[in-house]
Amino acid sequence: MNNFWIIGALLISTSVMAQKKNETSAAVEYKNKFVPALRSQDFETAQKSILNAKEFIDLAAVHPDTKGSSKTQWLRGEIYMGMVTLAQMAKPGSMDEATMASNLKISRDAFEAGYDLDNKYDSDITESIERARYFFDQAANKMYQAEKYTEAGKLYEWQGQFSSAIDVLDTNAVFYSGLCFEKAGDYASAADNYLLAAKGGFKGASSYYLAAGATRKAGNIEKAKEIINEGRAKYPSDRDLLLELVNINIDANDPAGAEAALNAAISTDPNNKQLHYTIGTIYIELKQNDKAEKALMKALEIDPNYVDAQYQLGAHLVSWAGDLKTEAAQLKFGDARYDVMLSQSQDIYKRAVNPLEKYIANNPKDKDVLNILFQLNRNLGNTEKALEYKKRMDAL
Repeated sequence: MNNFWIIGALLISTSVMAQKKNETSAAVEYKNKFVPALRSQDFETAQKSILNAKEFIDLAAVHPDTKGSSKTQWLRGEIYMGMVTLAQMAKPGSMDEATMASNLKISRDAFEAGYDLDNKYDSDITESIERARYFFDQAANKMYQAEKYTEAGKLYEWQGQFSSAIDVLDTNAVFYSGLCFEKAGDYASAADNYLLAAKGGFKGASSYYLAAGATRKAGNIEKAKEIINEGRAKYPSDRDLLLELVNINIDANDPAGAEAALNAAISTDPNNKQLHYTIGTIYIELKQNDKAEKALMKALEIDPNYVDAQYQLGAHLVSWAGDLKTEAAQLKFGDARYDVMLSQSQDIYKRAVNPLEKYIANNPKDKDVLNILFQLNRNLGNTEKALEYKKRMDAL
């Protein structure tokens, strides 16, 4: 009986030692062989060493005696991250996207597991995470400069995910991930990352505004409203959030909701010319012509030299008058409304002249506006002015 227990104890001890040997062998292959080879750019040796290290650490990571070791988990995170780093250094693009994503996930999850187990390797894991974050940041910047926005967004996203392995919310990384995904047209991914940044307090109301806008563009109107409401609960007077609520209501075909948001926006900053200009353009989209004119006039009342408002008001009045004229022409012969609508059209054309003349004084070489002024004055019977604008247009 005594011999039986002795033999059993020896077997258990041998098993534990074998698994510890896998952990140790992985460390030797990685630290003593792979890292020096990578630094000297001996990629052939580095490749052989990292594969050996992977084989050892995979065995240690699944065995009951070592999978609960923070050292094993830390090494696994390092080794799988090392495979990605080697591929990018030796031959960028040689590792397919699926394999890279798999390796990064294993690495990130291993770091998190090791960090949560005990504090023996917390400082090592934190240092490893910082190196990984630097790697992602540099790679993402290169992709962004090359206008490869999807790839840049994913790299920034990984930077954020690796930070979360040690319970850190990298708001900068997730925000720029959102920015890249939005530039790539992946609005759903952009919204997710903007929202993470918003919840972390990054850039205040702006992150909520961007998150809601991306969600709206992704087609999820109800979720966009939820995000705006969450943002407004924290920043109740922010006009960008209110204006995004207008956009959401427009997309939801809710003009009453849009107008209520506009009124609320005005009350927050009544002397903001940009706000009145924006509201004017929104009213144009809503086909509320009178309100559009009043909003743009208010912007010009605040700043008479506001060039954008001069142009937008003139263009709006010309389009409005043209629509009335077209509508009148489509009436049945003898309809009493014809003369009324035609008269309204002429009055609106007359109102368009003033802002467009002020605009052209600031932008004398805008050929399109010179042409509009030529046609307007000819239509209104101002022949001399019409010819003057035509002469200036032809000269350009």
